[in-house]
Amino acid sequence: QVQLVESGGGLVQPGGSLRLSCAASGFSFSAYVMSWYRQAPGKERELVASISAIGGSTNYADSVKGRFTISRDNAKNTLYLQMHNLNAEDTAIYYCAWRSGRGQGTQVTVSS
Repeated sequence: QVQLVESGGGLVQPGGSLRLSCAASGFSFSAYVMSWYRQAPGKERELVASISAIGGSTNYADSVKGRFTISRDNAKNTLYLQMHNLNAEDTAIYYCAWRSGRGQGTQVTVSS
């Protein structure tokens, strides 16, 4: 059974940092591109970042370039999203995803 379980979300002040994790199981994690998406209330889902199967190539939305870093540990079947200099516009539910599905998401709220 495929599972993607996100963790690490929470409430953070503007300018703060968070590190999201996504534990994957039930499929060959190291063989697939992985991505982080986010969706804020009333807004469309946004692709935040993606990373190639072996981690050599990454892509970011313009809105997060220079502030977020996507990475993966294929030995641990885990995807990460390091987020710095967070602002209110980053408030959303963050989901990790592979080709065939996504997790339940973790809430990130940026507020003073």
